[in-house]
Order: sequence, then C-alpha cells, then structure tokens
Amino acid sequence: MKNQQESHLNRARASLRQALSWYGNLRKPGFDSQLAGLVKPEIQVLTANLNKLDYNTVCIAAFGLVSRGKSAVLNALLGQKILQTGPLNGVTQYPRSIRWNPGVKIEIELIDTPGLDEIAGESRAQMAREVTRQADLILFVVSGDITRIEYEALLKLRQAQKPLILVFNKIDLYPDTDKAAIYANLQQLGAGSSAKPLKPDEIVMVAAEPAPIEVRVEYADGREDYEWETPPPQIEELQQTILKILNREGRSLLSLNALVQARYAEESIAAKTVELREKQAEDLIWQYTKYKALAVALNPIAFLDICGGIVADLALIRSLSQLYGLPMTGYEAGKLLKTILFSSGGLLLSELGSSFVLGFGKSAIAISNAENPLNITAFAGTAVTQAGIAGYGAYSVGQAAQVYLKKGCSWGELGVSNVIEEILREVESDTILYRLQQELGMGK
Repeated sequence: MKNQQESHLNRARASLRQALSWYGNLRKPGFDSQLAGLVKPEIQVLTANLNKLDYNTVCIAAFGLVSRGKSAVLNALLGQKILQTGPLNGVTQYPRSIRWNPGVKIEIELIDTPGLDEIAGESRAQMAREVTRQADLILFVVSGDITRIEYEALLKLRQAQKPLILVFNKIDLYPDTDKAAIYANLQQLGAGSSAKPLKPDEIVMVAAEPAPIEVRVEYADGREDYEWETPPPQIEELQQTILKILNREGRSLLSLNALVQARYAEESIAAKTVELREKQAEDLIWQYTKYKALAVALNPIAFLDICGGIVADLALIRSLSQLYGLPMTGYEAGKLLKTILFSSGGLLLSELGSSFVLGFGKSAIAISNAENPLNITAFAGTAVTQAGIAGYGAYSVGQAAQVYLKKGCSWGELGVSNVIEEILREVESDTILYRLQQELGMGK
C-alpha cells in the first residue's frame, strides 16, 4: 500500500511538472500579455498544488455553523489551545491554518473557518469554495439537532468530491442511552438525495471542550468539599480515524486532489484562451477549409488527395493548438483526429468514404481521355463535389478540435485525466477513494 501511494505521488508530481512546462510559454516575456494576465490564477493553482506534493502536505479543513466548536475540535487535536474559542458567536473571522504534527510522515495543515451561517451571501460561498478546493479532507462539525442550513451545507460539501468526516461535538452533554439514536440519525444524512447515507467510519463523536463537572474532594482530616473540574477532551477517536485514513491512503488522496485541481485549472486556461482567440481560430479554420478543398479538387490521383486531406486536418489541429498556446505533438494530433472521426456518429467517416469513391472516379476520368470535353466537364463536376465534401470535413474537424482543446492539456501519458484514471483503477475497495471514484469521474 505504501509503495502504491508513493507511485501515485510520483506520477502526480510528474503530471503537474509537465503541465507547468507546457504552459511555461504563457509566462515568457513577449507572449500575449492579456492572455498571460487572464490565466495567472490558474498557473498559481498548478504551482501551489505541485508545492503541496513536493512538501507532502495534507490539508484538513473544519466547517460548521457558529458555536459548534470547530476551533475547539482543532485545538483538541493539536493538544493545546492555539485557536481562539469563546462563548460569543463568530470568534473565528477568517480562515486560519495551523500545522499539526501527530507523528506521521505526512505534513498536516489544519484549516479553521468562520461559521457558515455568519458570513453573508456570496462571500460565504466564495470562502467555502476556496477552502474546499484546498482541502484534501473535510471535517464537518455539528452539535445537537441538525438545522436546515447545516444539512444543505453538508450536502454541498459532499458534492465537492472530497472525503468528509462528520464530527458530532459536545457528546458529553448526552446520556449514553441517546448516543445510539444520535448515531443512527447522523448515518441517514444524505439519504433521499443525490448523496448516499454516511458510512460508519465517516461519523465520529467527540467532546472537544467537555463541560465542567462537580466532583467531591475528600481531605486527609475527613473534611469533604465540592469543586468544578474540567474533564480532558474526548478526541482520541477522531484522531485515530484521521491517522488511519492518512496512513492508508493519505498520499493518494493528496495526489488525486492535486490532479483534480490541475484538471480544473487546465480546462480554465484552455477555455479562456479559446474565448480570447475565437475570431483568429475561426479565420484559421476557414483558411484550412479553402486550402484543403482546393488541394483535393485539383489533385487527379485518388489516394494522394485523400492522404493530402488527412495531412491538412492534422495540420489544422496543430495550428489551432499553437494559436491557443497549447502543446500538441503530431502523434497527439493524430489521436485527436481519430477521436473526432469516430465520435462524429460516422458522419465524417462516411464523408471520407464518399470522397474516396469520388477520388477514384475523378482519377478514372482523367486517365480515360483528358482531351474529351465531356470528360473534362465530368472531371470538373466531380472535383467540385469532392472539394465541397473535403471543405465540409475540414470545417467540422476544426470545430470539433476546438471543443477538445477547451478541455486543456489532459492528453498524453502524463496528462492529468489519464493519471487520475490510473490512480482510481488501482485503489483498494476498503478506501475512501474507492467510494469516491464514481463521483470523481473516471474518464471525465
């Protein structure tokens, strides 16, 4: 398992280094400054995630409503009161991160967040999205009955495709007879919606700051007195759950999250580039459409005009990728053209077949009698028809190539999408990643 995790980590590193190398031209002096400014946030995401992989840093973020004890839970994990807590709502005003060293090889960063019901509107949503994006593991802290806001927030966080532990805090306030009922109710969260009920190991009960209890004190002289004493935190179960997950699949979780973020970043870079260069791309497609149609029409040799048309399509795909500043080799262009041909519902393949038949007909006419005016007219008519088919094919290939290029540079052996699929295929059935693999989308 450890060797497998190291393999996942190394492949993820290689994939992100390749992505940054590919997009390095966007940061070079003299390149389109407007585009470089637009994609700067995405380049920063790629760099930040590579740094996380290099430093082996797992981020664990705590979410919840105000007064649920998020900061207290993290303090209990840390073993000391570093994060401020108190009876007033909103003690935590902004996300804050603290390093936690529980004695494992992985670096762990705990992120405390403000109450989800305290930050208004879009600011709250933006904060939650940003922290969730960074997090490799999410702690959702509740206490008492689950409110509608908590339920909706929990569902949204589960849709973020990250492993999540539901932490029921302040369990010391409930008698043992109620704990089983609380546990059963928590398990059903998500049932009846697109989310599945929580698994037993996704729920942990803790008492981060147990309420003081009155204890009787007996002195040596026989006197008795009563004092208030604060019990130690009940946090061991949560600590062991986290460490079990990290030991079992921590590096794989880290790798997968970095790759998913890289995929989003690459798709965003490609989409911004395509949008910025839409007019230039349209002109380029029409230029290749005219050239291909003319070349196919004038070539009297059937096999060569078909080959020339394919070469023109490959050149068009590579020219589009160069226009967008996206890397693509001739081999990758060929794979993309093959994908486009077979994903067109057979339309482009049938057009290619028609052009092949017309090409042989055109060649036969040219050979039979070039001096016969009727044959020349027939040759011209066939050539015009074949040119129309070739031009239509080139335009269709160009439009389809744009759609694929918008997905970013996820192709190739170390492309992020391929590495994501490889990791998901290798995960064990008893891991969180195995449960998440459908949501993470193999082949997405």
